[in-house]
Amino acid sequence: MIAVRIAGQLDARPMADLLNEIIREGGTTAFTKEVTRDTLLGWFAQAPDQSVWHVAEDANGALLGFQSIEPKAKLPAEACDIATFVQVGQTGLGIGSKLFEATRKAAVAMGYDWINATIRADNSGGLAYYQSRGFEDYARHPNVMLGNGMYVDRISKRFKL
Repeated sequence: MIAVRIAGQLDARPMADLLNEIIREGGTTAFTKEVTRDTLLGWFAQAPDQSVWHVAEDANGALLGFQSIEPKAKLPAEACDIATFVQVGQTGLGIGSKLFEATRKAAVAMGYDWINATIRADNSGGLAYYQSRGFEDYARHPNVMLGNGMYVDRISKRFKL
């Protein structure tokens, strides 16, 4: 069973731990430096009326993944940006699908018209995930420098609500 709910402050540490494991593994996120509980709390506070954070848990309450939408300066006001993180080794089990069901409904309720996802071009799993949700490519960003100095192409996809 996968349960999805709104994230709270007590979720910040396990969310940071999950994200840090993904960062350490490398290759699927643009993040290159580990984050802390306080980093996540800061992200929660950036645009509380225009963002939402969901967590997915198993039947025992263990964190399986999380997803957020929030405004970004590079996007028009009618769009929000999405980020999805699933526990290493747990992809392909429906966690992302459950998260997106809740996130899509929240985006509509918040008045957004579309959702942007910008993914590393070498992240085949992430590209497939957003494609399977109905996101369509609309821009390619070549040679984007990550925090560790590595250059990657990134692809922006759009989901119309």
